[in-house]
Amino acid sequence: MAYHRAMQPIVIAQVLALLALANGTPVLAKKIFGARFACPLDCGIRFFDGRPVFGVSKTLRGLALAIVVTAVLAPLIGLNMETGAAVAAAAMIGDLFSSFLKRRMNLAPSSQALGLDQVPESLFPLLVCRNALSLTAIDIAATVAAFFVAELLLSRLLYKLKIRDRPY
Repeated sequence: MAYHRAMQPIVIAQVLALLALANGTPVLAKKIFGARFACPLDCGIRFFDGRPVFGVSKTLRGLALAIVVTAVLAPLIGLNMETGAAVAAAAMIGDLFSSFLKRRMNLAPSSQALGLDQVPESLFPLLVCRNALSLTAIDIAATVAAFFVAELLLSRLLYKLKIRDRPY
């Protein structure tokens, strides 16, 4: 007989908070710093198709700050710094993966690609931290779904507050 655990709402809430920190930090950094310290991760290199690898909106500043801020603040929500850093790094990898695919699809930086903008940046960190947080498939699916909805709603709010340049 297989053992089934109930969903872990507290762990899901903690991970959602980390995902919000990781994904929100680069947006806030852009608002605070503007173009200062915004070195594109792809250094302007073009892929074989002639398009940017990631685009100018993916910066070393955003990547570094996302990891540092999320790691430092993770203990405030009951998780260790290593988990915070792992979630942030994997979220940023998911975001870069999405940007890479969007450039191949000839979409403009910061343009919307429903699902592609939300799923990798939430799913990758959950898979990376699955064992450390004892996440089940149901926990992962629920967290991705919650992140998907929250990102769409928060993006519109942040746009109205003039924190984001475009709503999703």
